[in-house]
Amino acid sequence: MLLRCPPPRTTINEPIRYHGVVETCRSNWSARVAASPRAPTQGGGSAPVTPSQTASYNANNRGNLGRSDSQDNGSPLHGQPTTSEVARAKLEGLKVWSVSTYKCTRQMVQERLGKASRTVDLQLEAQIEVLRDTQRKYSHILKLARTLTSQFYLVVQTQRSLGDAFGELAAKSPELQEEFGYNADTQKSLCANGEVLLSALNFFTSSVNTLCNKTMEDSLVTVKQYESARIEYDAYRADTESLQLGPKDNTTQTKLQEAQLKYERQKEKFDKLRQDVAVKLKFLDENKVKVMHKQLLLFHNAVAAYFSGNQQALEATLKQFNIRPKVPGENKPSFLEQHH
Repeated sequence: MLLRCPPPRTTINEPIRYHGVVETCRSNWSARVAASPRAPTQGGGSAPVTPSQTASYNANNRGNLGRSDSQDNGSPLHGQPTTSEVARAKLEGLKVWSVSTYKCTRQMVQERLGKASRTVDLQLEAQIEVLRDTQRKYSHILKLARTLTSQFYLVVQTQRSLGDAFGELAAKSPELQEEFGYNADTQKSLCANGEVLLSALNFFTSSVNTLCNKTMEDSLVTVKQYESARIEYDAYRADTESLQLGPKDNTTQTKLQEAQLKYERQKEKFDKLRQDVAVKLKFLDENKVKVMHKQLLLFHNAVAAYFSGNQQALEATLKQFNIRPKVPGENKPSFLEQHH
């Protein structure tokens, strides 16, 4: 059985009915005085603390509590940086970025004006230029293949509509039933073979798009990082060379040591990115040959089989490259999906 206990009653804070609120406050004050520390007397005993002493004692305690709270709220947690430290770190990062940006911009401008030398890897630069030219040409092929696919899709849809129209007229025109009938069958056969060719064309455009806009683009991103590192490397190299040609005092020697350290760091970064670019270009060339060999063979066999009317060769081509032909109406929504 569950029992509900009444709230406890306190004697000190309970108000005296015939004195009201004043007696409640006096009772509370008396209880605090009784619990407060007692001041020592001359005879070795203790005397009760007066109300004025209690008030000053409570005021001092409240002040101390306020000061401790403010100190706790303003101080950071253990192990976490203060606001000034975070601001100082951000300011230092902005300073380093500004100096580096200025050096790189100056190096680029001087290179364009012919007043500064640049580090050139002739073999790697030639490979990068070949890659950019290849991507431009492959992008053009991709654009043409997409245009062919979209236009051929419209042809297939027109053939399907024309076959349906011929079939309808064959049923309503007894005198031309045979002629309309075999024309309808011809258009439906062309439409079926066109769907198979569309599957091959879509697979071709998808593969070329992946090669051109993902694989090649990934290599070009690394190339851009390499070119940025090359500019930074040349900028710090130029600073080091200018300091080496300057006066040999203590200030210049200190700046020269700092510049040499930064130059060495940039040189390590530059060499690493140059090696990464060389490796990526090598693997990209091998991957490009494999992918395009397969895709060009698919494109040739599928187009030749379609326009020669060889349905068996067209279907065999799709099976050879593991392409599943798209069934008409496969992605069409159901009746419930259309009306809900």
